[in-house]
Amino acid sequence: MSDILCVTNRRLCEGDFLEQLEGVVLAGPAGVILREKDLPEAEYEDLARQVLAICRAADVPCILHSAPAVAQRLGVSSLHMPLPALRRMTPEARAGFSVLGASCHSVEEAKEAQQLGCSYITAGHVFATDCKRGVEPRGLGFLRAVCQSVEIPVYAIGGIKPEVMPQVRRAGAAGACVMSGLMRSTDPRRLLRELAGR
Repeated sequence: MSDILCVTNRRLCEGDFLEQLEGVVLAGPAGVILREKDLPEAEYEDLARQVLAICRAADVPCILHSAPAVAQRLGVSSLHMPLPALRRMTPEARAGFSVLGASCHSVEEAKEAQQLGCSYITAGHVFATDCKRGVEPRGLGFLRAVCQSVEIPVYAIGGIKPEVMPQVRRAGAAGACVMSGLMRSTDPRRLLRELAGR
């Protein structure tokens, strides 16, 4: 079983996004976070329907991002939220999701996310990444401190490549999130094998 979550960004795909995602899903990641935050809610919902069908066909979990109302309408019990948006959700709304994740950038945020009922968090950005160009990465010490501060699984995000995965795992992370690598890969199966150290 992979310990890599695919985080989507359709704008990074050179070809058709759904075709690329189907190739990623068939390669067997731990899950897919559908992150298309720039889409209006109605367009996101249409895309989510298509992505959910692709993920369900391959028995790969799909986590919707920043769209609790869409998740409820589509009967999806997995949601990822930025921490500020998670804070605004009622306890009842948060409890409605069996899988609840949040993006965290400090030990304090990680602890807060756990207290708010998250079942996992992402922590980053750990390494330099084009997605955060010019922004200093937080590093492995940050990742280790976050992992030690909470009891829920932590997924490293930011600049994740096969060569850094042994360090990520040694820091205590349950796995990692990969965006650009999987959105651009011509061979997602091979990339996931390399990320797994095989």
